[in-house]
Formats: sequence, structure tokens, C-alpha cells
Amino acid sequence: MKVLLISPPTISAVKSVVGATGPPLGLAYLASMIREEHEVRIVDSLTENFTYNDVEKVIKRYDPDVIGITSTTSMIPDAYAIAEVAKMYNENVKIVMGGPHVTFLPERTFKECPYIDFIVRGEGEMTFKELINTLEKNKDPSNILGLSINLGDKVKNNPSRPLIKDVDTIPMPSYDLLPMEKYQVNGVRFGTVMTSRGCPFNCAFCSSSLQFGREWRGHSDYRVIEELKYLHEKYGIREIEFLDDTFTLNRKRAMRIAKRIREEGLDISWSASSRVDIFTDELAQAMKKGGCHTIYFGIESGSQKTLDFIGKGITPEQSISAIKKAKKHKIRALGAFIIGFPEETKEDIEKTIKLSKKVGVDFAQFTIATPYPGTRLWKYALARKLILTFDWRKYTTLDPVMKLKNFTAQQITKLFQKAYISFYLRPLYLIKDLISRKGFILMRAIPRVIKMARSLMVGN
Repeated sequence: MKVLLISPPTISAVKSVVGATGPPLGLAYLASMIREEHEVRIVDSLTENFTYNDVEKVIKRYDPDVIGITSTTSMIPDAYAIAEVAKMYNENVKIVMGGPHVTFLPERTFKECPYIDFIVRGEGEMTFKELINTLEKNKDPSNILGLSINLGDKVKNNPSRPLIKDVDTIPMPSYDLLPMEKYQVNGVRFGTVMTSRGCPFNCAFCSSSLQFGREWRGHSDYRVIEELKYLHEKYGIREIEFLDDTFTLNRKRAMRIAKRIREEGLDISWSASSRVDIFTDELAQAMKKGGCHTIYFGIESGSQKTLDFIGKGITPEQSISAIKKAKKHKIRALGAFIIGFPEETKEDIEKTIKLSKKVGVDFAQFTIATPYPGTRLWKYALARKLILTFDWRKYTTLDPVMKLKNFTAQQITKLFQKAYISFYLRPLYLIKDLISRKGFILMRAIPRVIKMARSLMVGN
């Protein structure tokens, strides 16, 4: 069969600031599962700067039997548009959709977009492969685990599929089907690698443990190094971002991988994520020696009350301690902070803004609490009728979509802007940026911050 896998055209805040986005690894994994038996092509619309018309031309030229579309919540209207375009061209083409949004809202998805035939829920590789083989043989897909089927007047949700226990059995992503030369920032090619799946934690705002399970499953050290070597040798990639929810969850494994990178003489630098309550001096030292330059910490809040509400399981003191360890070993730290949870007070949010400046991170990422489908926050907000809009385009973490006890939408937006302004427009921070990062933040992020500041002044 001819299969076309599409990441649809959309607007990306990340691309507007950084200038690039990473490869759609989910589609690359699906391609690897079926390409030995079927013809596959991937379209990364965001990287290719494709419009709907561009994608329509690809569909007409390629004339696929099956189209698979991936989508986050904010991208879902774009995914719907592509599904409609495909069906208008060929009413017999089968449309399959996957990703976290549709996994948790299959009925709503089919209702909002009747052009979709199937939804692959959760970890999709085995389900997708079985579906493609079943469609090729014109067999009945009604018993495929992990599949939801649009029957027109009703939806059939098949039982969930067990998670893949040995993730080394999943083939390496089909990087060769992606425009690898276009993934670069400031002239440096970069790649993204997922070395593990699953998260044993259950933060209220995150759907990862629901999508990929609470059981952590890691690739072997050998498999990780093999993938890194492939990216470096074939595509000249020197910068890697590890996309694991928590790369350091198994500390010994993370240290072994860092050591192997050094021993193999791989000329790469990289970034990864950790939790502040498991980050140690020994781990920081090993990661730095292995080429790590930046570590991402989910600090989330400066208010212990808020941290307890979201189930983060950490304290602000642990965040301060972890950042000190990173700085001691000359690893830059990016801290993620969230404001706008339903019960938060102005004091809670001020504590978060204050902590962002006190904790010692090099970069701060602020977002507005967003109840993504499937998360505990989604269920909390639905039960209390706190959802302000089901306009999925607003689910970007930059727009308020929840009714809050102590703030209007306009007030929380201003506090969100204040957080960025107070962090990035500090004189000492700007001087440091010019000296150590050659003004990267000044050139990329500050124009957006200044735009925020102007809108604040107009609003006042």
C-alpha cells in the first residue's frame, strides 16, 4: 500500500522564537514499522513551510491509499483541514489520526471531523502496523487493539493495546524520510532522540504517563549510541536534544550513556531533562563530561501549595539545590514554570516569579496552566465547569482557557507577560546574555518580550 504520513501546516510559537522545530519522530517511528512491506512518505509541513495547498498537491501527486496524520491539541483544526482536503480528492482514501489529543477524545474527534476513519490510541506502532496490513488484505479491523473506528452513527473503541515492553524491538525512526538538512539553528544541525518511554509520575497537567504508560521503558545503551552515531555520521549532526520525559530517571543508565558518548569519541553536544529531586553531583559531572550543555527542569511553581495541587512531589528548596549542582559542573539550566492553576492566588504566582529569578536558571520558560484532554487537570476543570473554550487553537499554554477563582483571563495574561519581562529584562541578565551567548536571547526572545511589555502598557 501507499501510505502518506503528515504533520500538518500550523503556527508554531517555538519556531517563531528559535527559528526551527524538531523532526516529527512519531511519524518516523510509524514509517519504520511498515516500510519493509509498504511504500511510505512523510510530510513535515512546519519545517517545509508547506501550506494546505502544498499538502494538497503532495496528496494528489502521491495518491496514497492511507493517510496518517499526527496532531497535538492546538494543531487539531489543521489536522481536520488536511483530512477534509484528502477526502475531497479521494473519498476512498483511509484517514488515520494519532497523538495525545485524539487518544483521549475519540468520540469528540470523529464528531468534529467525520472525514477521519480511524484513531490509533496511545503507543501507536503496533496498532498502526496491524491496521495497515489489515486494510491491505481488505480484512475487518474491528478487533485491532488500541484502535477506535468511525462507524458513522457510532464509535467503536477497541480495547487498549498493551505497551511494548522491549522498546529495542521498535526500529530506529526513518530519519531518511525527513528533511534532515533543514533541522538547524544558527547554522548548526540538530537531531532529536527518544531514549525511553513512560513516566511513573502523574502531574496534573501532563498526559505523558497516560499516553505511554506509568512504567518506564528504556532503550539499551547500545541502541542509544547506535542512533547517535547514525545521526552524526550520516547527517553531520552535532547537537542532540533528548526528548525523554525524564532522561535521568535511571541515573546509572544516564551516566553510562554519557560515558559511552565520550568513549566513542562522538563529537556531539546535547541537552536533556531531569527532575530536581533525583539530580545528583555525580550525575551532573558524568553528563557534563559526556557533552551535556543544558538540562531542563520542571520547577513549575514557587508555591508549595501549588506544587502539592499538581502532584509534582518536589519542593522549591530541591529546585534551588539541583540548579546549584548543575551550575557547579557548568551545565546551563532551563527552568519550566506554570502559572494560572484554578485555586492559585496572586501571592502564589508572585512566589513563582520570584523563584524563577532566585533559583539560578539560565533560561526560564513560563506557560499558562492548560487542561489538555486526558490529564487530571482536564478532568478537574470539566467536573467544575471551568473550561472557557473548546477552541483547540487556544490550547497553546500561551492563552488562558480555564476559569480561575482569583483572576480573569486578562489578569492572568498580564501576570504571564510580567513573568517573562521581569526575568529576561533584568540588566545583569542582558549583560550576561551578550557576553556568554552573543546576544542570542536579546536577538530572539527579547523582541517578543518587548512586544509583551508594550501590550501591557497599552492595557493599563
